[in-house]
Amino acid sequence: MRIQQFPQADVLELWTGKDERGYFSAPRTLPLIVRLISGLSKKTIDPTTVYLDLLSRHMGGGIVEMGAEEDHAYSSGYGGNRAPRTWRDRMKELERLGFIEVKKRGPRPYGYVLLIHPALAVKRLRDKGAVSDEWWEVYISRQMEVGETKATDIIQRIEAAQQEKEKTADKK
Repeated sequence: MRIQQFPQADVLELWTGKDERGYFSAPRTLPLIVRLISGLSKKTIDPTTVYLDLLSRHMGGGIVEMGAEEDHAYSSGYGGNRAPRTWRDRMKELERLGFIEVKKRGPRPYGYVLLIHPALAVKRLRDKGAVSDEWWEVYISRQMEVGETKATDIIQRIEAAQQEKEKTADKK
């Protein structure tokens, strides 16, 4: 298809992601997820660029060891004296929506960030009645189209792990 549609393109110019370094995995439903986050956030607080920054900083394991707030604020698109406060407000919003959990590290309120699986965060919002039927139908359809992991699969894995943990504890 590439050759037919873009015969002039040099194969070395193309973004494929294959054999690349310095990139992160993201759900193929990410555009829908950031639209949801933006739509559910308070009118003056859109944390989508902060969420994208966090996703790009995790190195696997779903956790981000945070650096200086000013650095995170800048890469999220905020500058000036109020940048760290603006960034913190958006971090609080992501936490309120259930996309992240945070832990302090020394004096830093944001020392570590746990990235909640987006499908699970979305399902929890849906269960609370925060997600419209229209958005949900488009989201589920896209998940099926790309074969993305569903929240029910994650919940089953969590329950199985908890049962295994209980069995191990009972044996002791």
